[in-house]
Amino acid sequence: MMIQHALHLEPGTDVAWTLSGAHAGRYSLVNDYLAYLSDRNYSPRTVRAYGYDLLAFCRWLDSETIDFDAVTVETVLDFMRYCRTTPISGRPANVVSMTGKRLDRYSATTINHRLAALTSMFAFRSMREPDLRSPIPSGREARRVSAEERNALLGHLIRPKKRSALRLREQRLLPRALDRKETTDLLSSLRTWRDRSIAGLMLLSGLRSGEVLTLDVTDIDIGTRWIRVLGKGGKERRVPLDIEVAGLIQTYLLTERPESNCARLFLVAKGPNRGQSLTAAGLRTIFRYHRIKSGVLAGHPHALRHTFGTAMAEAGVDLAVMQALLGHAHVDTTARYIHLAPTHVKAEFDAARTRLRTRP
Repeated sequence: MMIQHALHLEPGTDVAWTLSGAHAGRYSLVNDYLAYLSDRNYSPRTVRAYGYDLLAFCRWLDSETIDFDAVTVETVLDFMRYCRTTPISGRPANVVSMTGKRLDRYSATTINHRLAALTSMFAFRSMREPDLRSPIPSGREARRVSAEERNALLGHLIRPKKRSALRLREQRLLPRALDRKETTDLLSSLRTWRDRSIAGLMLLSGLRSGEVLTLDVTDIDIGTRWIRVLGKGGKERRVPLDIEVAGLIQTYLLTERPESNCARLFLVAKGPNRGQSLTAAGLRTIFRYHRIKSGVLAGHPHALRHTFGTAMAEAGVDLAVMQALLGHAHVDTTARYIHLAPTHVKAEFDAARTRLRTRP
């Protein structure tokens, strides 16, 4: 019989994610590992994501009656096979992509993320108990080292970490931007100054949803039109504020934002949680409602950020400037938007062909 586990947040904190449920004591390593990530100042979103990946693995172990200490390479391979072949509850089984692939299965990216969580957890166990080797074999070196390692005192001597040999090959998909009509329809469905401000920060300043939610009132300088943004990994950057979005935010602050002791910019406007900071779940609910209302099913928060990146690329903005605006740690991530700028690419191509034809 499968034991139902759950991942929950300890009251009064935003980082102490723990595994709970019947016989959760069998998986004390998971809670130790999540606490270790919190102690290393990993973001709560990262700890939560790793926690749910490990929760899926623990539930599968229970369903297969496999003891946690008996996990081997074969066990991990069986789990990955289970992830590849088991339909996802709630997704229609008769929907396929243009290539004929069924869309009710986990993607290779999701499975690799779960594998990364397992690899990191077993490496943590080996660090505490050197006699216990990780059941996940290492493979090729990653293409690059992390920003933190590269910027360290001896960063020039550090080699990229080895990635698991069990990783699946992932598709190299380009970000999907909204076209003009989709953008107009989605924005037209927004009715509150708060929601318009949030969408404007994503669409015209390129902020991530998590960055929008962690903005404090003092992070917005409407007079000089600058935003102080705390991005991934605690990296701080300054982003220009579009004049129209500045007007939206000013109107929101003056007419709509509830009186509250909370320093966050965007707060819950109604209900028992009025005056508290808007959560990630609340933001997803807002966009889910407006996607249905506007008919723009691709109108996810991150699609607005992709639309910003695409617009910057089509306008011919320098790649280094785009990287600074988007807060990317690696320029390779920013370079994907160049492929999404067909107008700019075609103009450069035509100009080059013209020069070649007129060459003596």
